[in-house]
Amino acid sequence: MRKNLVVAIDGYSSCGKSTLAKALAKKLGFIYIDSGAMYRAVTLYFIRNKVDMNNQDAINDALQHIELNFHSRDYESHILLNGEEVSEEIRQMPVSESVSEVSANKQVRHDMVKQQQRMGKSKNIVMDGRDIGTAVFEDAQVKFFMTADPKIRAERRHKELLSKGDKVTTLEEVFENLAHRDYADTTRKESPLVRAEDAIILDNTELTQEEQLDFAIEKVSPFLEKN
Repeated sequence: MRKNLVVAIDGYSSCGKSTLAKALAKKLGFIYIDSGAMYRAVTLYFIRNKVDMNNQDAINDALQHIELNFHSRDYESHILLNGEEVSEEIRQMPVSESVSEVSANKQVRHDMVKQQQRMGKSKNIVMDGRDIGTAVFEDAQVKFFMTADPKIRAERRHKELLSKGDKVTTLEEVFENLAHRDYADTTRKESPLVRAEDAIILDNTELTQEEQLDFAIEKVSPFLEKN
């Protein structure tokens, strides 16, 4: 099998990008990198330290004190923020409500992209996010752009929150949060969410997780033996 094959998965919030990416990486024996978790971890640090998003000097200074690392168990990606496991905390609503603003910052994106590109230089990887196929790995061999009906996305996200013990956030709040994030992600100046011209559209509104994995494997398979 070739080395340095990059599968980029972009798309809207709560479309199941991470679910597909993890399953695909496990099936192929690739490394899974959760780029979204990186931006969420930065957001968590900013929230904890009350970093003013209107003060670029404060943002630049904060970034100098953030060290992110991943470790993996059973292809579940766990992120460490300055040595602390924060994988669960970064998925809560306070982070969800602020991550679009943080990730839209030019310096934040610059720092994260550099780290992501370093991770993909010499390994077979699956990486999901908002701009993987358009900014981080423009030359990725396989690109997917995931989408789904907004109501279905909200229901999936709300169900996920409930499973993690969140009994406060309502379905309506989740729907509004996703609508806000869609607008912010697609209209920001720095690397907005857009489909790369060569990305394969994957609408999973009516697909099971097994069906979307089969679809992805079918598209990736031709590249596995190429030199």
